[in-house]
Amino acid sequence: QVQLVESGGGLATAGGSLRLSCAASGGIFNTYAMGWFRQVPGKQREFIAGISRSGTYTRYADGVKDRFTISRDNAKNTMYLQMDGLKPEDTAVYYCAAKASAAILTTMEAYDYWGQGTQVTVSS
Repeated sequence: QVQLVESGGGLATAGGSLRLSCAASGGIFNTYAMGWFRQVPGKQREFIAGISRSGTYTRYADGVKDRFTISRDNAKNTMYLQMDGLKPEDTAVYYCAAKASAAILTTMEAYDYWGQGTQVTVSS
């Protein structure tokens, strides 16, 4: 069983930056594909970015690919999401997710484990 804990959310102004972290425990971290999703009230949780288990390969949603960077440190059992150029529409609860897989996964249904989420609020 894998436990995931997000941190690093908070309040930012438009154009600013935040870095989210996702600390994993209870599993062999480098066997898990990881991803970031976000959700606003009344909407479905949406894929933001995914990373392969080695960290070599990444994938991004179109709306964030030039502003967000996903990375991982397998020695620290931690994944990151560097968010630059934040916009008010980035306001959401951000979740990290994990699944033992060799592929990058981009759908909610593909993931087995989820964190509790961290709130990101971007003011204009």
